[in-house]
Amino acid sequence: MTSKPVTSSQQQPHQDLPGLVRRHCLKPWRKPTPTHSHAAFEEIQEWLGHHAGRPVILDSFCGTGMSSALLAKTHPDAAVIGIDKSAHRLSRHRSEPYRYLLVRTECEPLWQLLASAGIRLHKHYLLYPNPWPKPGQVQRRIHGHPAFPLLGALGGTIELRSNWDIYAQEFHLACSALGLISALEALGDGAPISLFEKKYREQGHPLWQVRARPSN
Repeated sequence: MTSKPVTSSQQQPHQDLPGLVRRHCLKPWRKPTPTHSHAAFEEIQEWLGHHAGRPVILDSFCGTGMSSALLAKTHPDAAVIGIDKSAHRLSRHRSEPYRYLLVRTECEPLWQLLASAGIRLHKHYLLYPNPWPKPGQVQRRIHGHPAFPLLGALGGTIELRSNWDIYAQEFHLACSALGLISALEALGDGAPISLFEKKYREQGHPLWQVRARPSN
């Protein structure tokens, strides 16, 4: 099935984004955490207890978990955790004998629990973002969401990939607003690490990558 590139009436980064990020930084996200998110967090804590001392890599919105498995292959000394809220997507995963854990839950409340527990990441991948292309949907995008500042609190190197250039531009600007050192560039021709990337690369879509890291 051929997928069309993202189309939107928004032709540049959303004018409200800087104000949104500032407001979310000043007023931390305090949405009550669902019971199932606490259960997922307890599962992660127990699993990390068996991998003490290993750098933690989080694969948020991991979809089928293909990316988590590939990240575990390329980072054999790390504890890789894939998170997705869809039981259907995760059910398509074929487990492989590599060091990673897949957990079903929403990402934002889990970020909150991880940050509150003082767990810091080595790397954080965001490889399956839904762009929400309508201008009025900016607060549904990762960088417009009230939980976005938690990405800075979790530390480590952040990497986002997308086939919508404006989405990547916004994420780059939002990371910079958090005080992170951020760079945006076209994604090279290396092997894809998610089904999202594989599909759009095969269909000739231009792909974009944002990498951000703490300033110290």
